[in-house]
Amino acid sequence: MSQEKIFIIGLPRTATTSVCLAMLEQGFKTAHNAYTQDAFIQAQVLADTPIFCDYQKLDKHYVNSKFIYLTRAPEKWLPSIKQLLQRMIVNLQRTDGGFNPHLKRCYNEIFSPLNEENLNSDEFLLNCYNRHQQGIEAYFEDRTQDLLTIDVSDENSYMKMLAFIDIDSSNAREGGFKQINLGGKVKAWQGLHNKLKVESTNKGKIDKVLY
Repeated sequence: MSQEKIFIIGLPRTATTSVCLAMLEQGFKTAHNAYTQDAFIQAQVLADTPIFCDYQKLDKHYVNSKFIYLTRAPEKWLPSIKQLLQRMIVNLQRTDGGFNPHLKRCYNEIFSPLNEENLNSDEFLLNCYNRHQQGIEAYFEDRTQDLLTIDVSDENSYMKMLAFIDIDSSNAREGGFKQINLGGKVKAWQGLHNKLKVESTNKGKIDKVLY
């Protein structure tokens, strides 16, 4: 596969939705979550599940792609991810339904072992974050040209992203990244209406094989 993509490989609650919105504004077909083959075919930019988990496989499948890793200060990320996982844990662990298998696999792999005790442990969650970050750094150690690492709270991060994907800085959005999913909410993307937005499922249906 030679179709180049831009993959956003930050963990949940690191501003993946804000970056996806910025990509829409720059004219890219963008998928926040991708659970069908068509989503992977149509989207130029993909984020969240299963991207943050499968970046190594995606790198081999989509040659010459770019990767953007999002960081976030622990004191901000920990309460946010903890709140998210507390809402999700029942459906992540159900064997009789719940979330789709791609989402379950990714969360249970990154946050392993995921249980009530661990999701309430700052130490455990930070270890998961660090393990994921260290894996990315090691994988791209000799390919710095293919990886951009940013924290969207950095005032220079938006310009860095545009330079990384070869977009003229004159097209920069005033004020940088737009905050979205405020107050712990995670469904703002669903309410966005943009012709470049790529749906993550086919009317709720997923594909067993994604790419």
